[in-house]
Amino acid sequence: MSDSRSLWLGLPWWSWLLPLVAGATLAAAWGATPGTAVLAWVAAVLIAAVLVAVHHAEVVAHRVGEPLGTLVLALAVTIIEVALILSMMLSGGEDVGVLARDTVYAAVMIVCNGVVGLCLLVGGIRHRVLTFRIDGTGPALSVLTALATLTLVLPAFTTSTPGPTFSTSQLVFAGVASLVLYGVFVFVQTVRHREYFLPPEGMEEETQASPPPAITAIASALLLLVSLVTVVGLAKLLSPSIRAGVESAGAPLAVVGIAIALLVLLPETFAAVRAAARNRMQTSLNLALGSVLATIGLTIPAVAAVAIRINLPLELGLPPKEIVLLALTLLVSAITLASGRATIMQGAVHLVIFAAFLFLAVVP
Repeated sequence: MSDSRSLWLGLPWWSWLLPLVAGATLAAAWGATPGTAVLAWVAAVLIAAVLVAVHHAEVVAHRVGEPLGTLVLALAVTIIEVALILSMMLSGGEDVGVLARDTVYAAVMIVCNGVVGLCLLVGGIRHRVLTFRIDGTGPALSVLTALATLTLVLPAFTTSTPGPTFSTSQLVFAGVASLVLYGVFVFVQTVRHREYFLPPEGMEEETQASPPPAITAIASALLLLVSLVTVVGLAKLLSPSIRAGVESAGAPLAVVGIAIALLVLLPETFAAVRAAARNRMQTSLNLALGSVLATIGLTIPAVAAVAIRINLPLELGLPPKEIVLLALTLLVSAITLASGRATIMQGAVHLVIFAAFLFLAVVP
């Protein structure tokens, strides 16, 4: 441990061994037709990859500090998620036109209700009252409301094209607007008003360990990338089995997208819940809201560009039931974040909405 020249300085052995095992599992299982035993092993390795991704994200976040640290995992997962969506769209299929919409909508509902609700519940049980800065959460929620409405609701009401779609010019506008809003948010969060996204006074951890050396942070960043790639790849390997199970149960195909989104968002969920358990609700909200903003702000422009370039069908407008659930989510989120204080009550409300989202996806 005293040898500063060691590449793995400060990293436990399992933190670099597990990503290698996950990568080897992905390489060995890719393109094959795995049996039940192999699928069980893939699922176990997937969980391990999620846990080690959280560890490396925390190492990098500790090195760069807040609020830049909370962007590390969100951006990494979102970029790989975009790549996964585009690869599935290019592969074709009967649901290719709604894949991006369903994935983005599922991410919004999972993060705003499932992740935030779980963080509030866990943090509220341990610390009774949680505090955070409305100066940071308010702008993030306003950007999320604008992005969700422009990209998921408005296409259901435009008249230039039939169905819940945008015309080419409208799609270009939506993509540019998404990039602009997300870019301004990142600038405000990391440069202009960085202090708005720091934990409130008195809420910092009692003991702050020294930031890890640069070489440790670089090694963790590389291993984080490997872990996230394997998480997405292993989730994609499991998706046919998930899809077969969903079809055999007679559930809608949208459930497949929800299941994959849940798997891909596991690293962010673990990191956010761990921060809430340590009474760092601001960090949890930075991670949760930042991840969903990155999902919309990066996914929609990328998907729109590919759809226009190769003339892929793209349906962005949500059906009425989903619009109602989205509106309810944004309204309740605004109420939750309005005072800068929350308890297990708000967590219970968000988790009930999340349960309604899951139930109505299976029983529409």
